[in-house]
Amino acid sequence: MSQADGTGNGPLPPSERTELTELRERLAALEQTRAAPARKHHLRSALSAVLIVLAVILAPLSVVAVWTNDIVGDTDRYVATVAPLASDPDVQAGITNRVTNVVMEHVDVPLLLDQVAPEDRPRLEAALKKLEGPLTDALRGLVETITSKFVTSDAFATVWTDVNRRAHAAVDKALTGSGDGAVKLEGDKVTIDLAPVVEQVKQRLVDSGLTVASKIPEVHTDFTVMTSDQVGKVKTGARLLDVMGVWLPVIAVLLAAGGVWLAVRRRRALVVTALAMAVAVGILGIGLTVFRTFYLDALPASVNPAAAGSVYDALIRFLRAGVRTVVTLGVIVALGAWLSGPGRRAVRAREMWRSGIGAVRGAAGLSTGPVGDWVHRHKNWLNWGIVVLAAVVFVLWDHPTGMVTFWLALGALGLLAVVEFLDDADEVRPSEREPAARPTA
Repeated sequence: MSQADGTGNGPLPPSERTELTELRERLAALEQTRAAPARKHHLRSALSAVLIVLAVILAPLSVVAVWTNDIVGDTDRYVATVAPLASDPDVQAGITNRVTNVVMEHVDVPLLLDQVAPEDRPRLEAALKKLEGPLTDALRGLVETITSKFVTSDAFATVWTDVNRRAHAAVDKALTGSGDGAVKLEGDKVTIDLAPVVEQVKQRLVDSGLTVASKIPEVHTDFTVMTSDQVGKVKTGARLLDVMGVWLPVIAVLLAAGGVWLAVRRRRALVVTALAMAVAVGILGIGLTVFRTFYLDALPASVNPAAAGSVYDALIRFLRAGVRTVVTLGVIVALGAWLSGPGRRAVRAREMWRSGIGAVRGAAGLSTGPVGDWVHRHKNWLNWGIVVLAAVVFVLWDHPTGMVTFWLALGALGLLAVVEFLDDADEVRPSEREPAARPTA
């Protein structure tokens, strides 16, 4: 059966039928070629989204992992974490009360008879039976006064720091909960071992004339500063995060980088990823505050809530600093990626930046000369070099804070302004001038 040309003029000649067939084949191949990139883009976008979501989920866990690893693996970091507890008034008051109770459990009125000559004991014993109550109160007042003076002195801060520094080498400390240290987790409670404080108070009681205090045996007593049903769960999670160590944040960064690289619109993906990670870590910071309120409300009457709050704040002080650092970094990266993009507002912002610096240069009446020519030719390399330098300083900085991140970004912005100032784009440079016309003979 012959093919018609579709115009009702009869069958097509063989040559035209062949040409029509070739055109149809080419059209089909072209449609397949166009469909393949579309499918490829969909796959890339889906994989990019998965990687970015995983990075966002791991971001807050990475902050906690770094903090846990620091507490367990860095003695100086751990000591810096617990050192403020020695000067906290609420903790001092709680320790004073606990040590006083322990000492009074081992010092009673009959023990005082051992300090009296045998011939005087019957008379003194008869007198003490009438004065046992007031004398006990007086002894308690003396013990409490001496304990309070020691706990609020610089000597206590030194003892507290030395004990924690020695303890760190042998135990997993606070969040891992194993071993015996000055600060540890037991079941659902955070406790402080006051044995070194008791020893110091015993010696000071002896020096003050209460020699019976020397008979007090070595006492290990725990001062409970936090209790919650969630402490055990937090301890288990902290052990897992400690095992992950610094690898978790590396994995999170690699996932984020992979997601941005696979994205069809990489700049937008970078902005979204940076902001999403900042929001996720910011939610962690809010959660720390909310959790503090819940556990303080759930404390039993036997636990000093003020002291518990102080210990909680001390333990998460550097964790909060890490949260602020990541949030600040995320906002800066997102802002930088957006400002360098082709968007109308971003372009307008860059134009205002250049015109403002140009106005300053024009008002100063400066000509950059050969330096400006060199800067103009290498401007992109200089700008990227400044960004890379700021990133390297941030990575090499020991525990950068939010303020450190902010000042690094501000310093990089200042260097970029210097480059823009030296690049006088309106100046006619020697390399851009048209060659002078040769004189005619």
